[in-house]
Amino acid sequence: MALRQTLLAAPALASRRHAFACEDESYTKARKSLLAEEIDLRRRIARVAAQRRALPPGPLMKDYRFRLNDGIELGLADLFGGRDTLVAYFWMYGPERERPCPMCTNWLGSVDGNINDIRRRVAFHVFGRSPVERQQAFAAARGWQALDFVQLVGDDYARDFRLLNAEGGENPMLAVFRKDGDEVRLFWKSEMTAEMADPGQDPRGAPDIASLWNILDLTPAGRGTDWYPSLEY
Repeated sequence: MALRQTLLAAPALASRRHAFACEDESYTKARKSLLAEEIDLRRRIARVAAQRRALPPGPLMKDYRFRLNDGIELGLADLFGGRDTLVAYFWMYGPERERPCPMCTNWLGSVDGNINDIRRRVAFHVFGRSPVERQQAFAAARGWQALDFVQLVGDDYARDFRLLNAEGGENPMLAVFRKDGDEVRLFWKSEMTAEMADPGQDPRGAPDIASLWNILDLTPAGRGTDWYPSLEY
């Protein structure tokens, strides 16, 4: 039986930090304190991920229908492609939108570059309410090469997951489904809504899945409060 290792306190690990040459003492002290917080954050992220993996079986899913670009309709269970896990992102590109959501676009662009690695472990599909051909045309214009798009048949999926709001707009959602035999259950979905945001904070999940914001959070000015990605520059 493997022995359980005792974790060293974050400040003790942070004390192993190697200071940069000619580093000011005030910077050294502040950076070491921040490093301890970063170590604690890393551990907290790992604990939350373990808690997520330990979720009991989620609700049983309907046989939601989806349309491929050749007109063939498939059920949710058919999208797993031999895997037992399906990751699905519903992006804000309904037929009423002239162009898709810039933030959905930004995130999917980063996923496109990683999708072949992601598919080594799970299936991944992008769900949209627009025809598949329209979604694929936009993807081609962006230079995306690997993402798989499907169109919702009807709005049952969007309504059941509350992705349509009263004003006619859409809400994005990342969801993970598990398949056991012929049964498909919800494993996890993003549930941090705008109403859950802290005062003065742009709505976001945790951990933040967008590399854009994670990179900007490392900078002196941070992500800012009045900037948002655009589809074109």
